[in-house]
Amino acid sequence: MLLMPVLRIDDLSDAVLDALRQRAVRHGRSLDAEVRALLEEAVKPQGRLKLGSLLADIGRQAKLTDEEVTLINQRDQSLPCPVNFE
Repeated sequence: MLLMPVLRIDDLSDAVLDALRQRAVRHGRSLDAEVRALLEEAVKPQGRLKLGSLLADIGRQAKLTDEEVTLINQRDQSLPCPVNFE
């Protein structure tokens, strides 16, 4: 049997505890499950960095003109040639 760690929070105000209980009811969870969900959300990374967003940010920082963006988008669409090692 695997024992899970226990977290104890002292001096929680009645208002905060009531708000947590109401939130748990709204989400259909126990109080413990609601607190776990809140803690997990608070410590998870802020989402993955998506390549498209990163490239768009770089483009904005580089202050590319519309013409430059059009040139970038006119890249070669042909299939690559197979590699010959002979």
